[in-house]
Amino acid sequence: MSSIDASDREAGTAFLPKFDGQGLLTGVVIDFATREVLMVAFLDREALDATLETGFAHFHSRSRGRLWKKGESTGHVLKVIELRVDCDQDALVMICEPHGPACHTGAVTCFYRRIQDGALVRLQD
Repeated sequence: MSSIDASDREAGTAFLPKFDGQGLLTGVVIDFATREVLMVAFLDREALDATLETGFAHFHSRSRGRLWKKGESTGHVLKVIELRVDCDQDALVMICEPHGPACHTGAVTCFYRRIQDGALVRLQD
């Protein structure tokens, strides 16, 4: 049982991230200039600390099972401009300046399709 109560997280000034049962927080990345949602990924304590320390987005790669700096192989890094935390501190909005496409497919955003009439339709670039 945590010694931190809800009022500490919801009304206090201390950053008290609430990791889930797998030790993760959800991170929603948006573009600083356009406010477009770029991607959603997960941060563990190590990724959060690396992000805060370096100013560049780091995540926990569930597929690789390790710390992952966004853009480590492509150079398409995400420079963190601002971090916002939700009311119960279990999710972050990461306002970033992208240096290249955010999606591993090469799309600017991972959200490049919409559902229309039960099918996926690619959005215009």
